[in-house]
Amino acid sequence: MAEGTAEAPLENGGGGDSGAGALERGVAPIKRQYLTTKEQFHQFLEAKGQEKTCRETEVGDPAGNELAEPEAKRIRLEDGQTADGQTEEAAEPGEQLQTQKRARGQNKGRPHVKPTNYDKNRLCPSLIQESAAKCFFGDRCRFLHDVGRYLETKPADLGPRCVLFETFGRCPYGVTCRFAGAHLRPEGQNLVQEELAARGTQPPSIRNGLDKPLQQQLRKREVRFERAEQALRRFSQGPTPAAAVPEGTAAEGAPRQENCGAQQVPAGPGTSTPPSSPVRTCGPLTDEDVVRLRPCEKKRLDIRGKLYLAPLTTCGNLPFRRICKRFGADVTCGEMAVCTNLLQGQMSEWALLKRHQCEDIFGVQLEGAFPDTMTKCAELLSRTVEVDFVDINVGCPIDLVYKKGGGCALMNRSTKFQQIVRGMNQVLDVPLTVKIRTGVQERVNLAHRLLPELRDWGVALVTLHGRSREQRYTKLADWQYIEECVQAASPMPLFGNGDILSFEDANRAMQTGVTGIMIARGALLKPWLFTEIKEQRHWDISSSERLDILRDFTNYGLEHWGSDTQGVEKTRRFLLEWLSFLCRYVPVGLLERLPQRINERPPYYLGRDYLETLMASQKAADWIRISEMLLGPVPPSFAFLPKHKANAYK
Repeated sequence: MAEGTAEAPLENGGGGDSGAGALERGVAPIKRQYLTTKEQFHQFLEAKGQEKTCRETEVGDPAGNELAEPEAKRIRLEDGQTADGQTEEAAEPGEQLQTQKRARGQNKGRPHVKPTNYDKNRLCPSLIQESAAKCFFGDRCRFLHDVGRYLETKPADLGPRCVLFETFGRCPYGVTCRFAGAHLRPEGQNLVQEELAARGTQPPSIRNGLDKPLQQQLRKREVRFERAEQALRRFSQGPTPAAAVPEGTAAEGAPRQENCGAQQVPAGPGTSTPPSSPVRTCGPLTDEDVVRLRPCEKKRLDIRGKLYLAPLTTCGNLPFRRICKRFGADVTCGEMAVCTNLLQGQMSEWALLKRHQCEDIFGVQLEGAFPDTMTKCAELLSRTVEVDFVDINVGCPIDLVYKKGGGCALMNRSTKFQQIVRGMNQVLDVPLTVKIRTGVQERVNLAHRLLPELRDWGVALVTLHGRSREQRYTKLADWQYIEECVQAASPMPLFGNGDILSFEDANRAMQTGVTGIMIARGALLKPWLFTEIKEQRHWDISSSERLDILRDFTNYGLEHWGSDTQGVEKTRRFLLEWLSFLCRYVPVGLLERLPQRINERPPYYLGRDYLETLMASQKAADWIRISEMLLGPVPPSFAFLPKHKANAYK
């Protein structure tokens, strides 16, 4: 269920004797005629889903837990075996207790999400791209070169329509496409729609990719960061090595002492690197080589009163952002990217920076703990990607980030925080923004003291999440404190974030004086929230309309991740992650009191039709059933159980 339901004080009406009590706290008030019990709810779904056997639909354990156990784990528990293959009777009592402890939890034993059969009977890329005259790998190629043999082992098509073929006029995946029947001739040749394919010569719809030459330079550490090193030298106070200088006087990773004498020597024309190029260049001298933007000349970020979609880890991918843009989101931001991974040229991390052409106001969010890596990464992004702003993540609460000194930990490391902000601000040609929380500890607020400093350091905009790191989602967002912080931040713009699930919540948030609002979990529960806010209404959206939204998401996912087996199952994985949030939405027509609050969990209820009831299920098996409506059956070797109750949302 949604984080933040445990301790939230609520007073709500509604309920019923078979579901939630009339005055039960933290439960959405659903009309009595729709309420049911857990057993009746699942019996109804099983009776309607007769096309599947009981074993396929009942993935959960006999006790009726909400989340299904993975197959490997369920078999181990039913057989009464330990991890070493011994029976529990033969094991010592201490070993039994340890085995039981290992078996507890969510998805501990689920299969690996990257199946090993991807590499079996895989067709050579040269044949997929129709350049059979030359194989990229030569005699060392371990892929198949026999198209006929590949087609014999290829699974059946998932549908008669190929989104890539209908959108771009040509499917680049050829015979490997899981919808290849829509664009293949009987002899295996790939069809092309000339009119649509001719439009492909225009600028691509997705930008900010990582090209191979730059990736190789990053991996070999051949990229020079002269502007970043010059900015970092300003933080160094003398020739003392960085390891011996206290934290308040030197930046982490500052240049060695032999380079300190160059901090006051202006770079000559032959040593300057244009901001738009990742390597040293030669040619005629331009104004860009010798003239830098002054702070007053830097691009402005004017998003006053606009709806800002938060950077959401895992679920805030490009297809999801396209859905939110269609429903009225004004500002979008990519998922949190780790700066060290970007500097290493990791393709998976650079994929988080991709931008669709519909995202007119788009930014990227960086996470890091040290001034040198963050400043160099900012300089790299200013050269290579097209963004409207860069955001620093100072709100991530997870231990993996916090214990390394990043995320919320920067709120207690003011010296490092200042060096990061000032260093990035000097090398960026776009505005710099920051996202923070109220503090680290629950009763110790820090934001009101940091905001004036951030304003003096040159931050263009700050987003404040109304919870501390310790609170995570166990309490309601403190909008009263956000209102106090508006005065502390003035005249710097301040956006508020937390617990916005209706236009009424948005109106109350704007009354605090914030410049705008950022929407995070509310967009995951109902992406049409942006339309509701702009039109000031509650949208009683039907189940068929919600299914159409999911179908559009899968189409966008196939465009983004590909229509071959890997792309289809990656699309399914992110769809299942999103469905773990969508199931918490309660349709407007079923509520006794409007609007639904974000910290109210839905009781078991029967919707107005079967699809609406299926979308309310919190079992992973039912989420998989919905994905099969859109992407076909799940292969036996794949197990995409989402990470339920994901808590990594910044």
